Amino acid sequence: MNIEHKHKIDSLIQKGVRIPNPHGVLIGDDVQLDRIAADGVVIYPGCKILGEKSLIMPGAKLGYEQPVTVEDCQIGPDVELKGGFFHRSAFLEKANMGYGAQVREGCILEEEANGAHTVGLKQTILFPFVTLGSLINFCDCLMAGGTSRKNHSEVGSSYIHFNYTPNQDKATPSLIGDVPRGVMLNQLPIFLGGQGGLVGPVRLEYGTVIAAGVVCRKDTLDGGRLVLAEGSWHKEAKESFFASNFYPGTYWRVKSRVVNNINYIANLLALRQWYAVVRRPFFGGDPMGKMLYEGVLEKLDMTFDERIKRLKALADKMPDSVKMYRKVIGNRANEELLMQKRELFDRWQEIEAIFADGRKEPGEPSLREPFLEQMEKLIKEKGSSYVPVIQGLGANWSAKGTEWLQGIVDTINQQALEVIPSFR
Repeated sequence: MNIEHKHKIDSLIQKGVRIPNPHGVLIGDDVQLDRIAADGVVIYPGCKILGEKSLIMPGAKLGYEQPVTVEDCQIGPDVELKGGFFHRSAFLEKANMGYGAQVREGCILEEEANGAHTVGLKQTILFPFVTLGSLINFCDCLMAGGTSRKNHSEVGSSYIHFNYTPNQDKATPSLIGDVPRGVMLNQLPIFLGGQGGLVGPVRLEYGTVIAAGVVCRKDTLDGGRLVLAEGSWHKEAKESFFASNFYPGTYWRVKSRVVNNINYIANLLALRQWYAVVRRPFFGGDPMGKMLYEGVLEKLDMTFDERIKRLKALADKMPDSVKMYRKVIGNRANEELLMQKRELFDRWQEIEAIFADGRKEPGEPSLREPFLEQMEKLIKEKGSSYVPVIQGLGANWSAKGTEWLQGIVDTINQQALEVIPSFR
């Protein structure tokens, strides 16, 4: 241990950070010690803290089950990361992950969201209480639902979100629940049974239960449905003479893929507005609270940029897709599908501009302002603990808040689909 590194470790111990084996912990040269709290923080042997943006707030515990590497993550109060690698992600109060985790960039785990051992995440947003089992790959998703640690949305062990297609694209984000209702913390949980999977991009309604072992390939938009099994092929593929062959880049359908991507991005923009004007006061006025808030906004922007990048990549493939499709299908070509492919490519810049403008979409003022006034009143009455305040809104105010946020989602969807009318 060199002198400078020893000085960093000693400084942390002196201010109250518990480091049981100082010689077994690495603090990177660019780590700012004032971004590591003292009260209740424990850093177990084998841990590495890296990155100038890394933040560790009071009560956080790192590496209890196996060594942890943290790089440019914002770790909120009482978070436990028990083992694994965590990169450019944010964890809010009491979130936790078991050993063997690999949480890559762009993830947000909200209050008490958690995972057991060997969970892989990237560009994933989990709302409060969402629980992941073990041996899970769950990238490019937003999942909500549930009301408490006893009534939560859950993903069973050995589950996969299939987010990479044979056509080598990742325009595949799945919306499990939604933002306008999900943020109110009053919706039915969603259950994804173990040893199953989702083929993105799909949408699932609150109350959906997918049985163990099922791979879900389509939207389930009716609440309270039990999904027991699905066929291996889409209807279009079943009816096609070419269903037994694979032609890379053909894209036999694009409508549901594009519509679901647009809707996912619209939900992200609604969530960013929620953080900007509703959640901000809950991060407190101290410097660390502000750093955590800024970290979450950064992750939302990263996730937004990722979805734009992936959808653009899909749009760029459409001219070649048209050629391949015509070559394969000949005079049986579906003109509506060809029109959709052309529109997506030709009008992409207009769609992208709508998304960029959507960052500033505040929603209907007559809905937003009364809701914000009610939130301010509740914070004064109940304090600044996020979950109790939101759950204290009551059905009437929750519905008004949902209406405001849904207006943002609907506006973005409508504007984008007006540009590409063949997708409507």
